[in-house]
Amino acid sequence: MHIAILTFQGFNELDSLIALGVLNRVKRPDWRVSLCCPEPTVTSMNGVVVHAQSSLAEVAAADAVVVGSGMQTREVVNNPALMAQLRLDPARQLIAAQCSGTLVLAKLGLLDALPACTDLITKPWVQEAGVQVLNQPFFAAGNVATAGGCFASQYLAAWIIARMVGQDEARAALHYVAPVGEKDDYVNRAMGNIAPYLPA
Repeated sequence: MHIAILTFQGFNELDSLIALGVLNRVKRPDWRVSLCCPEPTVTSMNGVVVHAQSSLAEVAAADAVVVGSGMQTREVVNNPALMAQLRLDPARQLIAAQCSGTLVLAKLGLLDALPACTDLITKPWVQEAGVQVLNQPFFAAGNVATAGGCFASQYLAAWIIARMVGQDEARAALHYVAPVGEKDDYVNRAMGNIAPYLPA
């Protein structure tokens, strides 16, 4: 199973790297999580340079895709050549977007008739794209999920884990990263946000 975290120039470290860390708590031989970038290296909004672990050519074959956010998302959605490489298929992939990543999904037509979550800065742009923005940290319908706020990336990661390998694995991953002395409360609150959107 390959989970690709789309990470563009100007990316938000909290979105891409928290998701990467939580998703990598799953220890299975067929489990692969990668920072998927349009170039060999990308630089974050705060100057952190990371190396791509996979390329956009691999996105279409990924089992799940997380669309991270960043300072240059509007440039991304206004780049036809770049957007054409984002061949996402909610019929067979889990697709999750964080903050301004929600704008990417909107421009790809993956949020038609669906409400979504995003951050407060991106909210008006997502609304201009014709999407109803919810005042909550997480929402999912079918195979598409969105989250708003940097620390909501944990919800996207837990949702993907729960969908792909089960809620027990999701709880275990969150428990590992949760603050000491708050682990049960932290896990229960996180799972409480995603549980209503998991298949029965």
